[in-house]
Amino acid sequence: MAATEAALHFLCRPVPCQTYANSRSTSPCSFKYSVRSKKYDDYGCISQKGIFQNYVGRRVIRNRDGIFGEEHDNRSKSLLCNCSGAESVQEAFREDGSKRTVKGVTEDLDAAQYLKHDKDGLLLNNELTLDTAIGNTFGGSGANDLEDEAWNLLRASMVYYCGNPVGTIAANDPSDSNMLNYDQVFIRDFIPSGIAFLLKGEYEIVRNFILHTLQLQSWEKTMDCHSPGQGLMPASFKVRVVPLDGDDTATEEILDPDFGEAAIGRVAPVDSGLWWIILLRAYGKCTGDRSVQERIDVQTGIKMILKLCLSDGFDMFPTLLVTDGSCMIDRRMGIHGHPLEIQSLFYSALLCAREMLAPEDAPSDLITALNNRLVALSIHIREYYWVDMKKLNEIYRYKTEEYSFDAVNKFNIYPDQIPPWLVEWMPNKGGFLIGNLQPAHMDFRFFALGNLWAIICSLATTEQSHAILDLIEAKWSDLIAGMPMKICYPALEGQEWRIITGCDPKNTPWSYHNGGSWPTLLWQLTVACIKMNRPEIAEKALKVAEKRLGRDKWPEYYDTKGARFIGKQAHLFQTWSIAGYLVAKLLVENPNAANMLVNIEDADLLNTFSWTLSANPRGKRPRKGPKKSFII
Repeated sequence: MAATEAALHFLCRPVPCQTYANSRSTSPCSFKYSVRSKKYDDYGCISQKGIFQNYVGRRVIRNRDGIFGEEHDNRSKSLLCNCSGAESVQEAFREDGSKRTVKGVTEDLDAAQYLKHDKDGLLLNNELTLDTAIGNTFGGSGANDLEDEAWNLLRASMVYYCGNPVGTIAANDPSDSNMLNYDQVFIRDFIPSGIAFLLKGEYEIVRNFILHTLQLQSWEKTMDCHSPGQGLMPASFKVRVVPLDGDDTATEEILDPDFGEAAIGRVAPVDSGLWWIILLRAYGKCTGDRSVQERIDVQTGIKMILKLCLSDGFDMFPTLLVTDGSCMIDRRMGIHGHPLEIQSLFYSALLCAREMLAPEDAPSDLITALNNRLVALSIHIREYYWVDMKKLNEIYRYKTEEYSFDAVNKFNIYPDQIPPWLVEWMPNKGGFLIGNLQPAHMDFRFFALGNLWAIICSLATTEQSHAILDLIEAKWSDLIAGMPMKICYPALEGQEWRIITGCDPKNTPWSYHNGGSWPTLLWQLTVACIKMNRPEIAEKALKVAEKRLGRDKWPEYYDTKGARFIGKQAHLFQTWSIAGYLVAKLLVENPNAANMLVNIEDADLLNTFSWTLSANPRGKRPRKGPKKSFII
């Protein structure tokens, strides 16, 4: 045993920086295990204290010693996950001396760990019992009481891996016996949680989340004999406790990811990698710690996501082509093709990645492709996705079947596609970016996340950004109503609902993704309003939310056109509803903190955009172009 420990210590000792082919770490202990070939090849996606292994045909991350914590020498001791609901949110911890009961099984625990509390009612190891957190839910009615309650609930949702916080579960409702996959850590769901922790100065959980999800990236998962593209990020992951290999009396923790193979519709997430890049930049700007984004494995992770998104295909548009249900709207809602939400996140992630990539390590062709895509994407969205009264009048008079290079109706849009509701709904002052654009098809629905994030990342121009906020103010009773805010407007109804959603019983009109109201969108609304120096809109929406969120037990979404009812299938104590409120509250109090999420208009992109719009329709270049050369 001593010899084995000495050998392990030698292998995992600090070493000078070395160069590895296809490596994402300088650690000599980084490797990937292949069941088929029984060979080790350098993968470098994990630190010195962790290893990759296959488990029952599914690739998972095992950590016997802990990546960020202390080493655990006693392998026979069970390494149970410390989350308040990793296996099931029905697990209610009951303190009883030095023991606790989980699913009826009593185990010995350190008495000091569970008997001492700090002044805020939190356990010393930052764990909060579910009973305590929910008990505090009904404690007060003021704004400060609501904020304290939200923090208690957010901390109660934290998931631990080998003693270290790595994320928050999607929902923590003890009364729900059918949690589906809401007991997992979703990348997109954790973003508001991560931002809330950053604003609170609690950086560890965000750092751990970034590095652990990176370890789950780009694996050889297959579904129906097909492997996803390298660089794909999982939709979610779960901490599981499994028997230790070779020892049936001991257990170990693993991270078990889901790349969509277990999701409804079996759709891989397109937005996970984009959100990961955005959170990585926010972490660096908030903490001032650039060491995480400068790591070899993190730099490689960024490049893999970019290569996946920038790869060439049959699609001729600069927008990212995706399937239906691959973003926040994760069910069939007719958003296949080029949905605005993905394009806004894509643009933001490209800007964030360009800011974080080390110039000496980034390939020149990747930087060129990134810059070219930014220019083309901004031109495409600003010009073709934008609608206001002026643009509607132009579409109303479109000629069809135009084949020339200087065609006005480039996508062969038929004027009869303008829906009657939009003619009456569009205010004289204001406008928005439509939900989707494809040949002979414009989805004129207003999608909140895509429009708000277009403001945040400067995909929309300054004038367009103000116009979007003008529209929200003008249509307050439709978009905000009784709870901020509508995920999309209007809802699909009648025969259109039956055809597009397939008669989805969850996406009935004005429910869930089909015109439902989502409290988590409050934080994106707040960031957008702060960026445009119009915080009064966010403050007004925040007051609307505070009247009901705590009383209604923090639901996932609201139903009906006026958001009067709690969603018929909404989970209560939804973590990103809780975190979204906290982020909005903290940003209203400290608007300067929103800078970690905002992307400022790029001067070179702006010059190129202006030049392109004023250029000859046939593509002849003027004598004076932008300072930097871009290929369009």
